[in-house]
Amino acid sequence: METYTLIFVRDQRARPVQIAIPKARVRQAVIGAVVAVLIGCGLTWDYWRLRADNAELADLRVEALEQREQIAVFRTRLETVDEEISKVAELERKVRIIANLPGTAAVGGEGVAELAPAGVPVGPPAGVPVDQTQPPEGLRGQGGGQPLPEIGVDVSGTDVLESLGSQALELSAASGDRADSLEALLEQLEDKRQRLVSMPSIWPAKGWLTSRFGPRVSPFTGRKQLHAGIDIAAASGTSIYAPARGRVSFAGRKGPLGKALVLDHGFGVKTVYGHTKEIHVKTGETVERGQEIAAIGSTGRSTGPHLHYVVEVNGKPRDPLDYIFD
Repeated sequence: METYTLIFVRDQRARPVQIAIPKARVRQAVIGAVVAVLIGCGLTWDYWRLRADNAELADLRVEALEQREQIAVFRTRLETVDEEISKVAELERKVRIIANLPGTAAVGGEGVAELAPAGVPVGPPAGVPVDQTQPPEGLRGQGGGQPLPEIGVDVSGTDVLESLGSQALELSAASGDRADSLEALLEQLEDKRQRLVSMPSIWPAKGWLTSRFGPRVSPFTGRKQLHAGIDIAAASGTSIYAPARGRVSFAGRKGPLGKALVLDHGFGVKTVYGHTKEIHVKTGETVERGQEIAAIGSTGRSTGPHLHYVVEVNGKPRDPLDYIFD
């Protein structure tokens, strides 16, 4: 067997020490050393690569967070635009109704959510406030668009961006259509000014919407019947205001309505105010929008202080919420 001999001499008098190492072992050792060096180089390179990747990953995380924030802002803006377009569409619909113009289909009051405030002494079940205070968060009117997806495990940022892009295109098209429709509406309204002034377009009193227009179960008979107006509950003596210019065509007792008042606004439109405590105007008197005309009471067949408010067009009851702008 071929070997390599190593001779160690400590001094002149010491006996030399010889070590025989097989050449195969030497070759194995050299190969092992080379492999170890290569592994060490590979591990070192991998370590620095991981450090670089981690640094890049941290930058990507920051960038992704910024993009999510931008997406959230963009989504909020789109939802706001959607809501505004829906509000404009509802406003246009109401204007067409009171001006007797084409395009008046659907029913009003969609933005009013039912709410029962605690500790409020009202007769019928209480509803949403009709004064100028803001309703609680989460009960405000919503736009007509589809809800946008949240970024999560099952939804990627790309999906959200695609959805946002589609929503933006839909809103762009909707805004263009709405602008054209409003231009046509303005042209049609040129000769309708007097009619608009005489339409009941504001709330007649502040309080709570306790009963809507339409079929309901009567609190007196327990049978289903048409409720020809809306009920606004408030403390006895709360002021009632004329929702538009008109002439008092009736003021006095009117059967189950108790002390009642009727205003004739012209164009076939009348408004009725039932269960009042006091009436401040006389038959034949002309009143202006916002003028105090009566006070809320509980006269006639009533479960508590409230105003029964009716809008009639050509003798037929209509939903008063279709005529109220604010």
